[in-house]
Amino acid sequence: MNGKTVAAGVLVCAVALFVAMQYGQAASQPAAPASKTGLVSVREVLNGSKKHGQYTSQMMKRQSQASAQLDELAKQLSTEEAELKTSKPGTPDYLKQLQVVLETRGKLQNQQEYLKQQLNMENKKWLEDIYQEILKTVNDIAKEKGLELVLERSEPKFPIDSGEMYIVMSTHKVLYCGGGVDLTGDVTARVDASANLKP
Repeated sequence: MNGKTVAAGVLVCAVALFVAMQYGQAASQPAAPASKTGLVSVREVLNGSKKHGQYTSQMMKRQSQASAQLDELAKQLSTEEAELKTSKPGTPDYLKQLQVVLETRGKLQNQQEYLKQQLNMENKKWLEDIYQEILKTVNDIAKEKGLELVLERSEPKFPIDSGEMYIVMSTHKVLYCGGGVDLTGDVTARVDASANLKP
């Protein structure tokens, strides 16, 4: 009996030692880091950005000024066309006035095209600049917070025009995300504080 008790005691101690060693090894190994995901709504950054708001106000003012210039030319053209109607076709006065009307009409068309392209180029440049600043800011904040992945989380706004539906479906990639750190507010604040970005 004594031998059996000693053998059982040794066996219990061996099992306890084995379990303790396994637990110790598991505890000493660092836990695998949890996947950290960040979320940003670029649309909300643009809507909340003071700098983007300033740019939008400036652009609307420039569009209003351009529209006023075009209105002046259109009024001038209308006056010149009315004067042309008072002249007898084929006379020197008629031909002279016709030349004036055609020159003003051409000037109006050229000015419309020029202002359209100018405003489009300015808008494109601004959107490129602010989007690059958003990407840089997201990168900086993600590194600071130790994030491994940052997803764009803007939800589509319904109803969607049928012509844009395929674009929305092909570009809206995150359909569901149950967690993640929302960086939108931090990104907006830093974009507005950036000295690199001037509206």
